Amino acid sequence: MEKKIAAVAMSGGVDSSLTAALLLEQGYEVLGITMLLTEEGRSETVDVAAGEEPDSVRDARKVADALGIRHYVADFRQEFQKNVIDYFLNEYARGRTPNPCVMCNPSMKFGLLLDKARELGADFLATGHYARVSQLADGSYVIRKGLDEHKDQSYALHRLPRSILKHILLPLGDMTKEHVRELAEKIDLPVAHKAESQEICFVPHDDYKAFLRKHKPECLHKGNIVNDAGDVLGRHEGVPLYTIGQRKGLGIAAPEPLYVHKLDMKRKEVVVGSNKQVYAQGLLASGANWVSIDEFKEGMEFGAKIRYGKREAQAKLSMQDDGLLRVEFAEPQRAVTPGQFVVFYDGDILVGGAMIERTL
Repeated sequence: MEKKIAAVAMSGGVDSSLTAALLLEQGYEVLGITMLLTEEGRSETVDVAAGEEPDSVRDARKVADALGIRHYVADFRQEFQKNVIDYFLNEYARGRTPNPCVMCNPSMKFGLLLDKARELGADFLATGHYARVSQLADGSYVIRKGLDEHKDQSYALHRLPRSILKHILLPLGDMTKEHVRELAEKIDLPVAHKAESQEICFVPHDDYKAFLRKHKPECLHKGNIVNDAGDVLGRHEGVPLYTIGQRKGLGIAAPEPLYVHKLDMKRKEVVVGSNKQVYAQGLLASGANWVSIDEFKEGMEFGAKIRYGKREAQAKLSMQDDGLLRVEFAEPQRAVTPGQFVVFYDGDILVGGAMIERTL
C-alpha cells in the first residue's frame, strides 16, 4: 500500500518538529515546508532582505536533516504583508485591537501553505497546533479543543473553511506541552530545548507600539484621556497605543483605579472609567464563520470566548436585520474588545466565531 504524504508546516520550533517526527513514526511519508513571511522578526538580528536565513528556516532544516526528510522554503512575504501585517496595522489605525494569528491561519497556513503542500504531492498538511480534528458518525469533520486546556489553540482556528478539515493533521492535540518536550528530548531533536515563541511573530521584541510608530506613524495623534463626563484627566501619545481594559501606563492620578473602556479615534480620546464600566452584557459581531454547523438558527446557545485563553461564558446568539451577529452573555464579560474575535464551543467542539464590532 502506497504511503500517504504529509507536509508539515515547520517553524523551527519544538512543536512542529515533533509533529514531523510523530508522523514519520506513524508511517507517513513526510516533507517539511517553512514559510518565509517577513523581512523582520522577533529579534531583528537577521537581514532577510539581504538573503540571510532566519532562525526558523535554519532550525527547521536542521530538524529535517536529522529526520531524513525533504525540506522546502515557501516565500510568502508579499502575501503575508497584504493579508496579515497590513490588516494588523489598519485595525490599530481604526482604534481596534487585531488578532493576526486568527487571520493568518485561513489565509496563509491553511490557505497558501496548504496549496503549496498539494502542489508538492501531499495528501495532508500537518501543524503543531494544540487542537484536534476528528470525524463524526455522519462522516463530517470537526475541530475539537486540545486536551491540554492551558495550551488549547482551537480558538485561532475558527475561521478555517470546513471543507479543508479532512486534509488537516494535528498530532499534538492529545498531548501536553511537557509531554512534547519529553518526547523531543527522548528522540534527540535538535530543537528540543529551544525556547517557546510568544506573542506576534513579525513584531520585533514583541513591542507592537514601536512597530506602529515605525510602520503606521500617521495613525498616532496626541489627544486627551477623559472620563465619561468629558473631563480631561491626562494626555496620550496616540489612541492605538491603548486597549480596552487597560489600567497600567495611563499616567493619571485618581482616587480610584481607572480603566480604558472606550477608544475614540475621531475625537482622539481614550475614555476611562471604573472597573464596572469595562464589563458588557453582550456584543455585536461580523463575518461569522461556522466550522461545525450547517446553518445558523436563531436562539442557539453556546459557550463563548471573547479572547484566546479567556474562560467560556454561556451566550445566546441571534442575527440582526443588518447582518450582525448579536451575542448576549448569561453573565457580563470583562473587556469585550472590538477587533478581537468571539468564538463559540459546544462542549469541546469548535462551532465557529466572528469579529467583535462593538458592545451592547
